[in-house]
Amino acid sequence: MKKIRTQKIQSYFAVFDPAEEGGYNVSFPDFPGCVTFGRTFEEAKEMAQEVLELWIEELESQKQKFRMYGRRPIIDEVQVSLSH
Repeated sequence: MKKIRTQKIQSYFAVFDPAEEGGYNVSFPDFPGCVTFGRTFEEAKEMAQEVLELWIEELESQKQKFRMYGRRPIIDEVQVSLSH
């Protein structure tokens, strides 16, 4: 009998930093060293998902622990007016 593997959807923070040469560098605060790049924001998001899945897969194969979150804070930008 085949064992059915269940999948759990998990979210992690990704930092999309506009690159000087164009496109976006992507890094993950929870996974130092896990980085990627995309020429457009959409491509960067796709690459981010792919590299993070591979990174976590490698951690699991090495029996290394990593954080799993139940709830995450919301991070957003707040604009303020500055007088000069």
